[in-house]
Amino acid sequence: MAAKKGGSKEQTEKEKALTMVLGQIERNFGKGSIMRLGDAARMKVETIPTGALTLDLALGGGLPKGRVIEIYGPESSGKTTVALHVLAEVQKMGGVAAFVDAEHALDPIYAAALGVNVEELLVSQPDTGEMGLEVVDQLVRSSAIDVVVVDSVAALVPRAEIEGEMGDAHVGLQARLMSQALRKITGSIGKSQCTVIFLNQLRQKIGISYGNPEVTTGGNALKFYASVRLDIRRIQTLKKGTEEYGIRAKVKVAKNKVAPPFRIGEFDILFGQGISTMGCLVDLAEQHGVIVRKGAWYSYEGDNIGQGRENTIQRLQEDAEFAAKVEAQVREKLEIGGAVADMEDVEIEVEDETYLDEDE
Repeated sequence: MAAKKGGSKEQTEKEKALTMVLGQIERNFGKGSIMRLGDAARMKVETIPTGALTLDLALGGGLPKGRVIEIYGPESSGKTTVALHVLAEVQKMGGVAAFVDAEHALDPIYAAALGVNVEELLVSQPDTGEMGLEVVDQLVRSSAIDVVVVDSVAALVPRAEIEGEMGDAHVGLQARLMSQALRKITGSIGKSQCTVIFLNQLRQKIGISYGNPEVTTGGNALKFYASVRLDIRRIQTLKKGTEEYGIRAKVKVAKNKVAPPFRIGEFDILFGQGISTMGCLVDLAEQHGVIVRKGAWYSYEGDNIGQGRENTIQRLQEDAEFAAKVEAQVREKLEIGGAVADMEDVEIEVEDETYLDEDE
């Protein structure tokens, strides 16, 4: 009995000491500087839709808010298109979006075609990498921006390289710049709930006999700080006869800190129009039994709705009410909406040899 009383007294002393130290930390660093995880306002990570339902499913609901995202892949694989769709989705939800155009290559007409409100979009075309990253840092710290896209890491050229002569060696300069910037930015991203998306290019390592020679630019810092890394590839060119009208893109979630990684999502990107949202819907509806395919015909609840995939997509585009009904059923089956997807019934497809190794 005495031992029990002694234990209870010791526990009370610990609780007092804990209360004192928590109070001291809050007095020194401000309210909210330390808290119990259960007291946090956001236990679930909120997400932003990407515009492609198949990609949202692979991500476990969408891109997480208040995190660093990296999208990388070869040229003309759809990196900027995906980023512009994310900007459009944020604006639809009433958010404020910014685009740091380090490549000086943003096409406002294409952005508008994808649904981006170009009149409200904040755009910066920095002269140097330092300027671009400082702009990102200030936008994030303002807590007034919901998403910032940086296009691209490779174009964030350090000032010393711009002011130097052609042929001058600047070993590791960009990597150091990225490392310093990410150390500054990540501290304020969580507080502001701003999502920062870095688009990145691929390079080839020299003298690699075994393994994947591909590597992203800007050093290793971005790999570590990113909560989500998306590897996007063009796997097919879409044609009508001899005319090319789009590409089939395949995205592997190479890293994901908020949902299961290594999921794969495929979708069509149509030239001048962007991601085929109805194409994604038809693919998922067929995969999960909402729409049934028999031969060339697609049917819904026993009624034929189209012969061939393209005609079925066209039917959904023409009938918005029907498309909304199908989408609601698909989301209900997959349990994706605002919430994170239940991934148990989703087939996993992993093709490591096609993608950049996480450890490279």
